[in-house]
Amino acid sequence: MTAPNPTKIATAKPPRKRRLHPAWMVAAIAFLALVGAAGFRAAPGVLMVPLQQEFGWSTTVLSLAVSINLVLFGLTAPFAAALMERFGIRTVTAIALCLIGLGSALTVFVNQSWQILLTWGVLIGLGTGSMALVFAATIANTWFSKSRGLVIGILTAGSAAGQLVFLPFIAVLAQNPGWRGASLLIAAGALAVVPLVLLWLKNSPADVGVQPYGAEEEQPTTAEVAEVADVTQTEGTAIAGAKAPNAAVRALQVLKRASKVRTFWALVAGFAICGATTNGLIGTHFIPSAHDHGMPETTAAGLLAVVGIFDIVGTIASGWLTDRFNPKVLLAVYYQFRGIGLLVLPVLLGSTVEPSMILFVVVYGLDWVATVPPTAAICRKVFGADGSVVFGWVFAAHQLGAAVAALLAGYIRDATGHYTYAWIGAAAMCTVAAVISATIRKDAGKKEPVPVAA
Repeated sequence: MTAPNPTKIATAKPPRKRRLHPAWMVAAIAFLALVGAAGFRAAPGVLMVPLQQEFGWSTTVLSLAVSINLVLFGLTAPFAAALMERFGIRTVTAIALCLIGLGSALTVFVNQSWQILLTWGVLIGLGTGSMALVFAATIANTWFSKSRGLVIGILTAGSAAGQLVFLPFIAVLAQNPGWRGASLLIAAGALAVVPLVLLWLKNSPADVGVQPYGAEEEQPTTAEVAEVADVTQTEGTAIAGAKAPNAAVRALQVLKRASKVRTFWALVAGFAICGATTNGLIGTHFIPSAHDHGMPETTAAGLLAVVGIFDIVGTIASGWLTDRFNPKVLLAVYYQFRGIGLLVLPVLLGSTVEPSMILFVVVYGLDWVATVPPTAAICRKVFGADGSVVFGWVFAAHQLGAAVAALLAGYIRDATGHYTYAWIGAAAMCTVAAVISATIRKDAGKKEPVPVAA
């Protein structure tokens, strides 16, 4: 037998260490996809006044279009999460971006109110729903074993970045050459990301032969292994390759199990109020309300862009905090600060931008979707493998709350001539959300047993 050559052993090169885990590339593409999908989030508030001026539609009609969008946005989310599990993240994301682009592009041809309900409401609602914040949770849960809160914070900030990127341009285009040019900009932004998604957004770490980021540093405990086995048995998927359940069936099965856990209903209630006070009110009606007070639309749009800037900072910081502190406490603090801001907003609105208004948009921006990382963290810790789909249902409540608020605020504006009652009512709801969040079970930040299907 030939003895090993000591020289070759001594000079053998150690295996090269991967500089950047593929999970971070996937997160980067996911961020860009969320930016592209977020273009419409900035549009209704900016385009509402030009559409009213051209077609004479009431605030209630346009608010209904936004409400349909928000309802579909929310109800699509849990099914989109299940579809991503069944058909892959890449396929679902690419189709969703195409729907957003199609809906926005077709808007330039509308001349009747039902058509704006179809484009703004149905098409863009289905597309944005498939690209909802549950997408961020799915990416984080699939590709990351550590730093999940930070990753969700970064990806959630992608929606804010989309608003930041598109909002000033939409406001300018809405004035010259007009709202149709703004709609085409949104369509272009969504479609531009599709090639990147098809090329670089991988479905799972197994596709590139790696483990999730941080998995190599973690060894599962006996309890965790048993929990995974229980979840696998609950879902009815045998290790020997049984066929995965239909996406709709899985989403409904998860809802049935989650509905038996009271933490789920606490998250649903809080997140419904979260949606009402962000997308529903500020996102849809801040610019029209500022216009009522004599503020130019471009100025009001600039203020919302500032909200977008600080939203990025606040959401990433919230993700970092979620990895370190009890998420239910963070939720209670976030909701209460938001309520205080909404309570003073009617006093701050005017024809010019005062320092107090700047302070409001900074604080509100930091708090805008800071609730997402702690909410997603509780879903993941309480519901385990079902966490992403559960978060989809919680997010559905977020959008249903937003839809109701958008429609009610439009009605209040038409009935009273102002939005004051809408702002005060929203402030009261935030206090309710803070109380609900503070009373979530003490062990929700750690673990709560999930009902096992019979």
